[in-house]
Amino acid sequence: MSLQSTVVRILSTTLPERIRQLCWPVWNAKQRRLRAPLRALLPTVLTFLLLAILQTTVRARFIHPIRELLELTGIAIILIGAVLLSTRIIDRRPMSGFGLSFDRDWWRSFVVGGLVATAINGGALVVALGADWATFGGVMRGSGDLPFLPAMGIVFGYIAFAAAWEEFVLRGVMVKNLAEGSTGYVPKWVAVGLAVALSTLVFAFLHGGKVTHLSQYGYYLIAGLVLSGVYVLTGELALSIGFHVFYNFTQSAIFGLGHSQKTPELLAIDITGPSRWIGEEGLVFVCFAVLGGLLLVAYIHRRDGTLELNDRVINYTGR
Repeated sequence: MSLQSTVVRILSTTLPERIRQLCWPVWNAKQRRLRAPLRALLPTVLTFLLLAILQTTVRARFIHPIRELLELTGIAIILIGAVLLSTRIIDRRPMSGFGLSFDRDWWRSFVVGGLVATAINGGALVVALGADWATFGGVMRGSGDLPFLPAMGIVFGYIAFAAAWEEFVLRGVMVKNLAEGSTGYVPKWVAVGLAVALSTLVFAFLHGGKVTHLSQYGYYLIAGLVLSGVYVLTGELALSIGFHVFYNFTQSAIFGLGHSQKTPELLAIDITGPSRWIGEEGLVFVCFAVLGGLLLVAYIHRRDGTLELNDRVINYTGR
């Protein structure tokens, strides 16, 4: 056997194996997709950067109301792009694998989540008015240069796409991939618990710009646990998206209790009470967020007849 043929034989048999070894930390050859940590983080990091670029560019060059329309369009495009990128390239799974089945049951749960969120924000308003921490200032205020209804429509669209983006990347992508990747190394409940904990920490970190004291992170940690909890119990994003969208929308645009979100208000409310109780991360909102979580869990138990971790959170079904 010649030296040349020996070299060719060695290269032809060892090079592919060496490539597989080099790619193993980042590439799952069996499933033909990236490893779980990368799948969990890439959509969040990429879309967060794109959103930051979008907001910085639009807010520097445009004024109200064109600014809001452009931001709404940009957020919608980024969210749709993230879903398509994850389903076709990064995760290689159908949309239903993330909890986006969009069937009749999905939409029913979405509505339930929205109703629960609306009810608890209404409760927070009753408490604020009853404790003299807020005063009623009128109706249909703050729409600026736009008529009230179109302004509310833009605000709802903006909030809906922003909340859906958070639920998709932090729950549908991050929780699922971290739990899925850990299963087999640790018990199922540990894998899901770790995924929920890490996702909740990231959720709280992303809202750090609103926080002026470390204790205020507690509000976002509780909210993250509620939203992640209903996801891992159902394997669907319907309840968490519905709750998240209508919680943000009704708190500011319907009941006038928003702080960081400046929106048109159906009920114009002036908040005068102590921030510890009625501030954006105040104890009133913390308590009602917990109540909302309990109501969602009660709904899941009534609907499914049990409360247990849904296997869809840890199982992979390819495209």
